[in-house]
Amino acid sequence: MEEQFVSKKVYEEKKAPSVNGFVMLFVTILIILACIAAIIGGGVLLAAENIVPGAILLTAGIIILCLSCFIFPGFKVIGPNEALVLTLFGNYYGTLRTEGFFYINPFCTAVNPTVTSLSSGITQLAAAGRVSVSSTGSTLSKKVSLKAMTLDNNQQKVNDELGNPIIIGTVVIWQVINPVKAVFNVQNYKTFLSIQCDSIVRNTARRYPYDTSDGGDEKSLRGSSQEVADIMKKELQEKVAIAGLKILEVRIANLSYAPEIASAMLQRQQAAAIIDARQKIVEGAVSMVEMALTKLSENDIVELDEERKAAMVSNLLVVLCGNKDAQPVVNSGSIY
Repeated sequence: MEEQFVSKKVYEEKKAPSVNGFVMLFVTILIILACIAAIIGGGVLLAAENIVPGAILLTAGIIILCLSCFIFPGFKVIGPNEALVLTLFGNYYGTLRTEGFFYINPFCTAVNPTVTSLSSGITQLAAAGRVSVSSTGSTLSKKVSLKAMTLDNNQQKVNDELGNPIIIGTVVIWQVINPVKAVFNVQNYKTFLSIQCDSIVRNTARRYPYDTSDGGDEKSLRGSSQEVADIMKKELQEKVAIAGLKILEVRIANLSYAPEIASAMLQRQQAAAIIDARQKIVEGAVSMVEMALTKLSENDIVELDEERKAAMVSNLLVVLCGNKDAQPVVNSGSIY
């Protein structure tokens, strides 16, 4: 029985509770100004020897000002085609995927397993196969990108259906459509995609020959690249659906014989090309000889017996099918 990837708990995406960030920013500024005013007022009362009210006002202002620092982590800016998956004390809290400026519970934590924070404070995307990514700079960003991205799958050496070693490389265009599945269902969805792509390419390449034999109509990697790429796309989509990913396109970017047999296969292709060319030349020569004999007979230019016709046909075929230009011989006597 085929093993299925099953998450212990299925998380349905929900919108995270939030308020307008500009409103909350205005409120925060008012709180800070009020705290500053309370501290100044408490100092004035203490200077006037009004000890108890001054101490209470000063202490309250300092405490509230310190607590107001915990408000700032709740401000979040979401850009176009970005999502922020949030947890609160280990539990899924919600997702922000609407662009704008928001304020959420400051104790919420953004989750993105593809991002790690280094000791130097520089944030880099974690190793994820050959997925093309860029550094996010010195700001730790846990946003999940919903944009279309490219996976440049490196060239792999595999054996085709006939056992010939070949080099094949693919390019996958994909995007995250469910950030909750991408974050919670797999350890690292970019690494997961890269490994699944490697597996699909290998399994698919083994089922088809590099090229079809003469007169064959079966699918091949070279002759039916688009059909094979569509099959890869379908199989890859089934594998990565658990991670909330959508495969937009799969293309075979590189396809060639392995170096150890490339020379022999090139000679084989050259031989096949020479045979095809010779076949065309012979077909054309026979047609031209037939036309020459017909014209000579119709116009009564010369009468040739069967032996002379055979000699003429032989000479014409030699001239027309030869690799080099014929050397003419002038006969000044009778042809008989």
